[in-house]
Amino acid sequence: MDRHSHVFLGSQHDANARRTLWVVGLTAAMMVGEIVAGQVYNSMALLADGFHMATHAGALAVAAAAYAFARRHAEDRRFSFGTGKVGDLAGFASALVLALIALGIGVESVGRLFEPRAVAFTEATVVAIVGLVVNLASALLLSGTHQHGHDHHHDHAEHHDHDNNLRSAFAHVVADAFTSVLAICALLAGRYLGWLWLDPAMGIVGGIVIAVWAWNLLRDTAGVLLDATDPHLEAEVREHVEAEADARINDLHVWRVVPGAHAAIVSVAGSADAATILRRLAPVLELAHLTIVTG
Repeated sequence: MDRHSHVFLGSQHDANARRTLWVVGLTAAMMVGEIVAGQVYNSMALLADGFHMATHAGALAVAAAAYAFARRHAEDRRFSFGTGKVGDLAGFASALVLALIALGIGVESVGRLFEPRAVAFTEATVVAIVGLVVNLASALLLSGTHQHGHDHHHDHAEHHDHDNNLRSAFAHVVADAFTSVLAICALLAGRYLGWLWLDPAMGIVGGIVIAVWAWNLLRDTAGVLLDATDPHLEAEVREHVEAEADARINDLHVWRVVPGAHAAIVSVAGSADAATILRRLAPVLELAHLTIVTG
């Protein structure tokens, strides 16, 4: 018996997509401005902040593209389990590029610690402040979306879950605001206290932040692309199926198909039929696609 739906679009799907596109535009424009200004004004803190913003602009762009792709191919039967992994595939590729960017920023920043360059602190500070304002505006745009539910409808249960893409995007924008504050502090300290070393030091910090984010993204997306099992969800499925002595799981596969929704293939031995197993698993709301094999 197969309980399934290949359409995983939440009630706020289109609204989230529009707001995400606005934030992508704002972030990308500011990213270019900070990177160019960092080069012109010789500020590693500003340059690192610009590249850090680029990492999140890329993540937001992937989220926006995933929304568009999911809407366009929602009913396309060529995708056996929907298009939920498109963002993870793009995220994995982006993470590899981000790791190289982090390495480049770190090497350049260390070099400037030993060979300081004159920094146009006033101009660079103005750009960093503008970047902070853009980050706060983006956070305001996303704050109205990251709290909405992401619904998955199927035959026997309705799954309400937060849109994890938007929640993640909101967190990234807040992190960008934090690195902008660090850049501003470094530039002000260089201008008024003469701490020229703090600018490349903040560049190193920014490179480390990007590297950590890239590593986490690589780890998370690789797990999804390789259909890693959620051990807690697997244990929950076993608990519900084997609640009575009339059913025992012979084989079980559980994997994520979209953020917040999983698919499962459950092979059961015993006298319980598929309808009985389906009723027992109805409370497991994370299961958006369920195939039951009995006998």
